[in-house]
Amino acid sequence: MFYDSSYFMLAIIIMIIPLYASMKVQNTFNKYSKVGTLSGYSGEEAARRILMMNNIHIPIKPVRGSMTDFYDPVKKELALSQTVFGASSIAALGVAAHEAGHAIQDADGYAFLRFRHALYPVTNFASRLAMPLIFLGLILGMGPLLPIGIFLFAFTTLFTLITLPVEFNASKRALVSLESSGILSPNELEGARKVLQAAALTYVAAALASVLSLLRLILISNRRR
Repeated sequence: MFYDSSYFMLAIIIMIIPLYASMKVQNTFNKYSKVGTLSGYSGEEAARRILMMNNIHIPIKPVRGSMTDFYDPVKKELALSQTVFGASSIAALGVAAHEAGHAIQDADGYAFLRFRHALYPVTNFASRLAMPLIFLGLILGMGPLLPIGIFLFAFTTLFTLITLPVEFNASKRALVSLESSGILSPNELEGARKVLQAAALTYVAAALASVLSLLRLILISNRRR
């Protein structure tokens, strides 16, 4: 019963943490997406100015959706969502500057970004096999498949942990750039900071949920032994 209740509590926590983080970032983004800026810069214009300040010349393209922004270190391009690319809100400029921060990391050879990029193919492969192997090992009792699946799942956990310093550093670079460029006033900068802190919470939640999931799988594996 001790183990069963532990598994149940871990499962509940694993579900609640990402849900809370998602609600937090959505509410914060919605709040500051309604607040305009004195500079009137759009997300695309802010990102471009920050990149030019760092002597980086890469394409910036719009992509569909909301909060679908990303920097592609392979194609060397920055993609901003519909709610960021042409918007001039505090939220939009904060997110645009954050993605520009990833491009600056890449140009500077930021170690954690390079490590995450190198780890991505392995993690992608491991994530495809981990759960099927874990399922077969648990349900069908097929020998060493469970520990192999757990080992592969550990790579996805490592990836989420490596993502944390990458995202925190990008947000730090974003806030410094927004302040030094004068794109946001001090009061507006505080709003952008709250948006980026809420966004960072989603990565913390993902990492914590992955660590707890890994712990849960290890406990289950040990009990079966």
